[in-house]
Order: sequence, then structure tokens, then C-alpha cells
Amino acid sequence: MRFDQPVLLYGAGREARSTRAFLKARAPDLKVYVTVDSGDAGIDDAEIIAPTDLQAAIEQKRFGTIVKSPGVSRYRPIFLVAREAGIAVTSNLNLWGEYFRDGRTVIAITGTKGKSTTATLVHLMLTQSGIDAGLAGNVGLAPLEIAGKHKVVVFELSSYQTADMAFSPDIAAVTNLTPEHTDWHRDAEHYFADKLNLIDHETPFPVGLGPAAQTNPLVLAALRDPKRLLPPLAPFIADRIASTVSKSKLKGAHNLDNARLAAQIALAAGAGLEGIVRGINQFEPLPHRLEEHAIGGLTIVNDSISTTPEATKAALAAYPGKRIALVAGGHERQQDYAELASLLGARGVTVLVALPVTGDRLATATYAAAPQIEVVEAGTLRAGLEALAARRDKFDTIILSPGAPSYGQLETAGIVFKDFEQRGRAFVRIAEELLG
Repeated sequence: MRFDQPVLLYGAGREARSTRAFLKARAPDLKVYVTVDSGDAGIDDAEIIAPTDLQAAIEQKRFGTIVKSPGVSRYRPIFLVAREAGIAVTSNLNLWGEYFRDGRTVIAITGTKGKSTTATLVHLMLTQSGIDAGLAGNVGLAPLEIAGKHKVVVFELSSYQTADMAFSPDIAAVTNLTPEHTDWHRDAEHYFADKLNLIDHETPFPVGLGPAAQTNPLVLAALRDPKRLLPPLAPFIADRIASTVSKSKLKGAHNLDNARLAAQIALAAGAGLEGIVRGINQFEPLPHRLEEHAIGGLTIVNDSISTTPEATKAALAAYPGKRIALVAGGHERQQDYAELASLLGARGVTVLVALPVTGDRLATATYAAAPQIEVVEAGTLRAGLEALAARRDKFDTIILSPGAPSYGQLETAGIVFKDFEQRGRAFVRIAEELLG
């Protein structure tokens, strides 16, 4: 990256703020602009360029580089305009690769679901084995925040980040692969390709695959050579991990899969078995991922990060033998809910609260597949929990596992969630108010 021309930050989240700090440290007098699609930029020492003025600014070549935040789709036409004008488009992650990659071991983990848990476990397993490791990406720090602080860096990467990642890791992993974020990527095909850009390299670095990824033909094609696969766990190690997980805070068969994959990665990076066991024992559930609360004699589970039907299936499977009220539904991404509906009865769901807009389709599928389940179609999260408060004899566990993003979803009339974290916090708060 050149520091003799101004820079535009497109986006104003955590990564953009860390990029601004990096630029200020490297070139204190560098002119920096910022563009945000909505809200307050909140970036110190940066001049705002409105989105409507961005094309004119590109034509005038007011800056030489755009640093794009992950939430801003790489497929926006404005980035093609910029590249055609000779303006480079990069990211916080790629700047880290340019300035801090050399001399470090990089472990990069992606997947539709399970990547945060797996990356967190790998980091714990390494540090508990005495290895100087840091955690960055979607969990931990932004890449430029972690900078060069550790010899080993574990990156948890979204499809937004892997899409244009410009350097290779030393070890990579894919937990699973199902359609998601198709609005950002344009369609499922681009999502798959962007996700698998992490491993689809001629450089033969080793790759670990979760069980669902091991049989996915797209993943296997991107792998290119089966010899790249990390070796399977020895039976005595797999048994020790299973025993440890059963006594830990990792719930559900999907988290046992995550722990086994994490152990494969950690062993390849130099961890020892006792460090791996200690890492599992130290794991604390991540916020909004099967986050449990005891409220009014009920088990209240905040799984707001669930944005796909597959994640909801995993959440239900983590509570065998329970009578479950499932709260589901959210932003429409044209995902298929038929299979999920067919599993609800077998998973112990007695009441389904269906929220707009995908809840409409899940409700319709549930009426057909499991007519014994009571379906409550609610307009807001609060209305749904009010309905459950009047039916509390029908369940012992309430799980918010929406199977869809939160965009445009209502807590109450006129109050819209901005992200899954806000949705999860509201769920717990309202549950305490109505059921405590």
C-alpha cells in the first residue's frame, strides 16, 4: 500500500477504526476519507464523502486506495469503477497480510457455522500448550489490532473476508458449507466460491475439514489434493476429547465435531494433548451461541447468532429430551425450511413462535409436517414471548434460534433490531420481564 496518496475507508465498524489507527501510526499526516451507507461515521480525523458523491470523487482521483470493510459487498459496481480508474481496493485483513504476515504461523478457519467456536478452541488449545498465539478476525481482535503481537495468529474468517483474501495461511480449515449471505455475494454460487477462496490455492498448505465439509463436492474440488488433509485423530485422542467435551460447556454433537476439528488443527500447530484438554475445559460459550439462562424455572437459550436452518437444527439437537418452545424467523434469504419443519416434532418442539418474515414459511411447513405442534404467528419478538408466557405449561425450554438474520425484524412495533446481538439481548431481557 502506498502512503503518498489519500486513502478512503468504506465502512465505519471495528475494522475501519483499527485501519484508521494503523494509518495514523504509519503516516500521521496522511489524508483519510470515510464513506458510510448510513449512520454516523465516527472515525477520527477523516473527512466524510457521501455515497452519492463517491463516483465523482473516484473520477477526480481524490484518493489512491480504498480500504473496504467486510460488511460492504465486493460486488458493488463502485469498486469496479474504482479499479478501472487505477484505484486499489484492499481490506484490513489484506493490509495485515502485507505488513505482518512474514515470520508468523497463520491458521485460518471458516465455514458457514461453527467457525467461531472452532477458532476459539484452537486458540485456547495452543495457549494452554504454551504457544504464543493470538485470536483475530470475527472473534478476538481485528487483524490490524493484533498486528505483530504473536508468533501464531488464529483467524476466524467470514465469507466477506475470505472473498478477496490475498495471502495464504499455513493451516486452514472449513467447518461446513451451506448457503448464506446470498444478498452480499449475489447468489449461492458466489458465496461458495468466495468462502472456498481460503483453500482453493496451488500452495499445498494443510487443510482440516469438519464432517459436513468432508463430503461436500465443492469443498473437495477446492481442496484439489486429498493429501492436503490434516491426519485424522488417533482413536485414543478422539476418545479423550469426547470424554472431555461431555463434561465441558460445549453442548451438542456439532460442538463435539468442532472440538475434534480444533484438536486436529492444534496438533498440527504444535499443541500437546494435555493442552488440548485444558483448552476444552476453559471454553466458555460465546455470546448468543446456545447461551443459557435460568429464568422462572425455565431454561432460556439465546442462540440469536443462528441465521440458517442448519444452525437451528443443531441448536435443537443440543437439547434432547426437552419440551421446547422454538422462536424462529427473520430476514428473508430464500433458505429452505421444509427439512427443519419436518424435524421439529422429533426434536421435542411443542410450540413454535414464528416471526416475520421467514417464520411465515416455517409455520406453513410445520402445519403440514407436524400438525401436533402449536404454531403462534407473532408480529414481534415481544408478542411472541407474551404468547409463550400464557402457555408455559407446554414447555420447559425456550430456544431463540431464528434460522435467519435479524435485519428489519421487530422487538416491538417501531423498534427494529440492528444485528443479531441486539436481538439476543432483547430476547433475554423480555424473557426475564415476562417469565422471571
